[in-house]
Amino acid sequence: MPRKNATDTKIYVLDTNILLHEPHAFLSFKEHDVVIPMTVLEELDYIKDSKKDVARDARVSIRSMEDLLHDATPEEMLAGVSMEGLGAGDTAPSGKLSIFADLNMVEAQQVFTSNENDNRIINVALHIQKTFAPQKVVLVTKDLNMRLKAKGAGLAHVEDYRTDQLITDIKYLSRGFHTFEGNFWDNVKSVDSRTEGRDTIHTVPKSILPEAYINEFLLDDSKEFAGLVEEISGDNIEVLDLGYERLMSRHAWGITPKNIGQGMALHALLDPHIDMVILTGPAGSGKTLLALAAALEMVVERNMYDKIIVTRSTPEIAESIGFLPGTEEEKMLPWLAAITDSLEVLHKHDENTKGSMNYIMEKANIQYKSVNFMRGRSIQNAIVILDESQNLTASQLKTIITRCGEGTKLIVGGNLAQIDSNYLSAVTSGLTYLVEKFKDFSGSATINLDGVVRSRLASFAEENL
Repeated sequence: MPRKNATDTKIYVLDTNILLHEPHAFLSFKEHDVVIPMTVLEELDYIKDSKKDVARDARVSIRSMEDLLHDATPEEMLAGVSMEGLGAGDTAPSGKLSIFADLNMVEAQQVFTSNENDNRIINVALHIQKTFAPQKVVLVTKDLNMRLKAKGAGLAHVEDYRTDQLITDIKYLSRGFHTFEGNFWDNVKSVDSRTEGRDTIHTVPKSILPEAYINEFLLDDSKEFAGLVEEISGDNIEVLDLGYERLMSRHAWGITPKNIGQGMALHALLDPHIDMVILTGPAGSGKTLLALAAALEMVVERNMYDKIIVTRSTPEIAESIGFLPGTEEEKMLPWLAAITDSLEVLHKHDENTKGSMNYIMEKANIQYKSVNFMRGRSIQNAIVILDESQNLTASQLKTIITRCGEGTKLIVGGNLAQIDSNYLSAVTSGLTYLVEKFKDFSGSATINLDGVVRSRLASFAEENL
């Protein structure tokens, strides 16, 4: 068991979903002690042999705990084994990891007597809270209902896992652009401009936007100035002058921007120096349509890439696509209807829409792939469109991003208001994590498309329902 009466440290009891969300989560609690109930190990054992994508995370978590505990005696495992030396830097753990044999708890120690796994884990936290008072005991779970049950049963401290949560509220999420009130040049006291080919670059003081980051767009209310942060050095920012009208005149595969957000998105999508473009925004803002139009433009018209690979998460969190007859592409078509719908829109004025779609799919070498089969691949010289990414965790997104090899551009789209995962919220979604982690990376750009352009019906619904 943890160290008794060590009131300067806490005891964290972890639920199974924490170790599936982040397999090494037990190493994230610094000097505090961590307790894993035996019920959690049972659930991990059941999941590790399943055909779900989370089976891998279960196996990774089991192996990492076994590496720490393999030399410990049964008594030491129950008392706690030090985690010192397993990490580096300020976040290195120094507390103990112990296994609680909740299967042996006598009925008198149980608040919940029913045998559900959640109840058994709550019983462990309540028993430890009573035994180690006044030391703070915290149950960590991503299951909202379990948090409510634990509070109702008398557990003083219940939390979500927040180690990988970079913002406290979605309103603080980077939008990818900054809008100045009035005229941009009214905010600038000194400027040094130079011309490089057809481009004009302004060097302005960083004091006008202290929180600026690479590839952030700059706009003003006058609808005349539009710029892009190209470099931040010392007290200065180098801004590429794009011009509002120039942004609005961008086009790809017959598509032109309907608002300045789409203009910024098209600029980033068509820029060969940007390896990853993240598009966030509500349903109907044009994320998928713009991504597909830009991809077709760069593959078919400009011959910059060899193929387009389209993938997305499914509500079952990337479960197996099944064993029924059909190719991988045919099985993925229901999940990727948004792509085929967008393809149809792009060719709706053709004499034979169906024939045009088939021709373009072959010409652009469009491939539909399951997220399940992305692991282990190395994708070269392609455009990868990852749709509905708000349902993925940070580790799942890492798996996909690390598949992208030389010459590959990744387009990530998602709507944080439409999360289907049981254990993700807008602030804990992998998409939110991605936006914040990559916002200052020179090879990526983020655009929040905040205008619904699908139809006036969709726009009214987004605003009023």
